[in-house]
Amino acid sequence: MYAVIMAGGSGTRFWPVSRQPCPKQLLQIGGTQTLLQAATARLENLVPPADTLIITHQNLVETVRQLLPDYPQPSILGEPCRRNTAPCIALAAALLLQRDAEATMLVMPADHLIDSRDTFQLAVQQAEQWVQQDADRLVTFGIKPSYPAESFGYIQSGNTINQPSESPILQAAGFEVKQFCEKPPPEVAAAYLDQGGYFWNSGIFLWQAQTILAAIEHRNPNLVQRVMRIAEAYSHETFEDVWATEYESIKGQSIDYAVMEDYNKVVVMEAPFQWNDVGSWQALEKVYPQDENNNTIIGKHISIQSGNNIIWTSDDHLVATVGMRNCIIVHTTDATLVANKDDEEAVRNVVALIQSQGWDHLL
Repeated sequence: MYAVIMAGGSGTRFWPVSRQPCPKQLLQIGGTQTLLQAATARLENLVPPADTLIITHQNLVETVRQLLPDYPQPSILGEPCRRNTAPCIALAAALLLQRDAEATMLVMPADHLIDSRDTFQLAVQQAEQWVQQDADRLVTFGIKPSYPAESFGYIQSGNTINQPSESPILQAAGFEVKQFCEKPPPEVAAAYLDQGGYFWNSGIFLWQAQTILAAIEHRNPNLVQRVMRIAEAYSHETFEDVWATEYESIKGQSIDYAVMEDYNKVVVMEAPFQWNDVGSWQALEKVYPQDENNNTIIGKHISIQSGNNIIWTSDDHLVATVGMRNCIIVHTTDATLVANKDDEEAVRNVVALIQSQGWDHLL
């Protein structure tokens, strides 16, 4: 088994803490490790560093290498530009197939929190067994929804799949996928929960490299042609130039749109582990404890008649709130965010507005 960790995101919904030089996956959230370090720790004794590809942005390569000194230099690659998950996965598959024609790939984002490494690894091994049972399968890990979230895509499950003939590694339920569903409005998300049989799409996958590359090529041959040119140049001096030229010409596309939504052998596992994609400031409420007024506080804070807030500051900068409710307040050395929780998605619009003002030093 090989692993691919996608670590190239910009984490705009975590502005102003997440910035281009230090995006969300390089932040310490919920522990003493960065999210990326926690992702690599999740692979210990399952996939060695030499069999792992970490694909980040080219401006972050040196930072990632310093964070992960045990990873050999070829394991850390820097995209010249962001093109979403399908090109990233296609390139990783092409590179792994150069090493191993029967490579199985575990693909996971760098910025998730998962509670149990042991349970996660057992789930991955069970998914690997399903793929060994049928090499055409694409396995995704679904999260049983706990509330009607609008910020996640959903997966509707179908028939239960047959377990392998040998003893299952983990008694995790597996289902055929009926359909992938877009991020829904509140009333639709609530209906999904009432109906049952829906999972949040975690963005964690397992499949054979040749299967996913063929599936992408069937739907987007131009993408794979360009990726193959990059892979062929991998061991040559021209690699960085070829990657920059070919990758820039690829139209960005998510793997869900590129393949998963119309592929007829997708299997979803009901993930047996606790998962948090740390996708926005409100995710911190599930990571950190709350005070008696339901405030989530990171840093120095005092409160008068304030509740249900998320406060992020430092230990040497006091944030005092008076009569504040249902707010997100984030202080950094050069920028402060104050937002209503109900408008949290608009943080991305703040980043776009800053960019339009030419204040790149704040991005």
